[in-house]
Amino acid sequence: MKFHAGEFDVAVIGAGHAGIEAGLASARLGCSTAVFTINMDAVGNCPCNPSIGGTAKGHLVREIDALGGEMGKAADECFLQMRMLNRGKGPAVHSLRAQIDRRAYSTRMKHTLELQQGLELHQAEITDLERTDDGKWLLTTRLEAQYTAKAVILATGTYLGGRIYVGDVSYESGPDGMFPSKYLPDALERLGMSIRRFKTGTPARVLRSSIDFTDLEEQCGDEPVVPFSYDTETPGENKVKCHISWTNETTKQIILDNIHRSPMYSGKIEGIGPRYCPSLEDKIVRFADKKRHQLFIEPCGLDTEEMYLQGMSSSLPEDVQLKFYHSIKGLEHCIVMRPAYAIEYFCADPVQMNSTLEFKDLEGLYGAGQFNGSSGYEEAAAQGLIAGINAALKIQNKKPFILDRASSYIGTLIDDLVTKGCNDPYRMMTSRSEYRLILRQDNADTRLTPMGREIGLITDERWERFTKKQNSINAELERIKRTVLSPTDRLNEILRECGTTEVTTGIRLIDLLKRPELSYEALKEVDTARPGLDPNIFEQVEVEIKYEGYISRQLIIIDQVRRLEKKLLPPGTDYSKIEGLRLEAREKLNKVRPENIGQASRISGVSPADISVLVIYLASLKNRTEEQSE
Repeated sequence: MKFHAGEFDVAVIGAGHAGIEAGLASARLGCSTAVFTINMDAVGNCPCNPSIGGTAKGHLVREIDALGGEMGKAADECFLQMRMLNRGKGPAVHSLRAQIDRRAYSTRMKHTLELQQGLELHQAEITDLERTDDGKWLLTTRLEAQYTAKAVILATGTYLGGRIYVGDVSYESGPDGMFPSKYLPDALERLGMSIRRFKTGTPARVLRSSIDFTDLEEQCGDEPVVPFSYDTETPGENKVKCHISWTNETTKQIILDNIHRSPMYSGKIEGIGPRYCPSLEDKIVRFADKKRHQLFIEPCGLDTEEMYLQGMSSSLPEDVQLKFYHSIKGLEHCIVMRPAYAIEYFCADPVQMNSTLEFKDLEGLYGAGQFNGSSGYEEAAAQGLIAGINAALKIQNKKPFILDRASSYIGTLIDDLVTKGCNDPYRMMTSRSEYRLILRQDNADTRLTPMGREIGLITDERWERFTKKQNSINAELERIKRTVLSPTDRLNEILRECGTTEVTTGIRLIDLLKRPELSYEALKEVDTARPGLDPNIFEQVEVEIKYEGYISRQLIIIDQVRRLEKKLLPPGTDYSKIEGLRLEAREKLNKVRPENIGQASRISGVSPADISVLVIYLASLKNRTEEQSE
């Protein structure tokens, strides 16, 4: 018999990376919040790679932290190895990556939810979701408990209608052998939501003692360790090494001989897989000219002997998996503890949502994470944070929180999803942002912490540290502008060693730092008045100086784009009735229903000529309104 079990401001369905950030943000902003998970032991689970960050993803983690989110802090507490990727490239693509202890991370996140005031964590499968007559949402569990909420955030990950595939074998399941969310997809379709099937996969886990590390390349962490969170003052030390191996021609042949047994190629899997993180069999077929593919052998935790084979996801039968693993150097005698698998699941078309991640036609209903068609823990957490913030702000009748593309990678991620949609699982990459030089990970706090403070997610203590850091940056900029170095023999010796022109007169320190060949580190011996500041401050100042011209040009472009963002399009506009728009543009505009001219300009199929028509249309609406008011 159904019974009423509770009423909340916000209900979050799912307690993965999106659900955690959504629930915490909502509760921290003062809303009574419930987070529902199918299995309490799967809170914050990392069913695929036990890592946080990576190229572009590290930017997202820093931005989540800068706004007051939790992922960066938890990663800092649970990391096994920390590395800064792309150090050999420009600062725009430097990205932090942490190999984490997956069980410690899950435990830490679960405990954080349990301790959060105003938040309740419940183990329950939500089987039905419907609107009540008073505009609230009614959630029903499999045990027939019913909860009401003013807003609901769907953060179902790969559980929604989940189905596992290993060769010819397939069965209903969530990740890691958990129960799937079996009945909720029907409820969402009854609401009129457009959902579709996507697919992802995860590699095998193998027993550490069965791996021969003798001839494998070691991959060590960075020293000193650079943390994700701006709150982390003592990040700790690296605890493990990772290793690198390669597939070979034998591996390739084993897979090609058995490709017909892959459900991806036999047609059993209908869902669309990730383009930028393909399975091993997909790599072999798509990149037939490559003789080998890299794989990383990484620990899953300190208290387990499971090792993760990054780059080796597969849906081939278990016997085929064993053959090709045993063909790889170091894995010749490996014992597979968990075979690789593919998982297919339901997700929503994100163009149904606006920039707050609320469904346009289902007020009070939000989507976040893989439910929105994205892939990755970091993309999920970023969306969960924004959905949680906006659900709380809406309930409190406050202005919505929307990040634009020029403010953050989070803004780019959400704008891409709700404006362009995605035909395969969306992955954040630095190349997706046209403002990479401004949206660096080192300045995420400068860009976003004032916004987090205004929302209410940045504590007084955190704000005090932030303002102190900003004051130090400004003071250092002023110092190097007024500091003049004499043309000493030692200075010119340093300049010669660095391959740059010597000086004959005094020169300002800032002018030396503008030279691409020079750095703070190179000049430390002659810069005797340098203050003892955090190295991150010197890094940020140096980047701002060296790339000042490029940054200035990007800021001009951003200003122009933001003018278009301010030209709001009226909700409910019927674009089929606007004369001058091409047929394709009318169809795309009616589907996406952009919020402003800037967003409309980024819709595939909407041309500059169509944008001109919309600008004229807005001007005519304004003139008509002014005439009516006279």
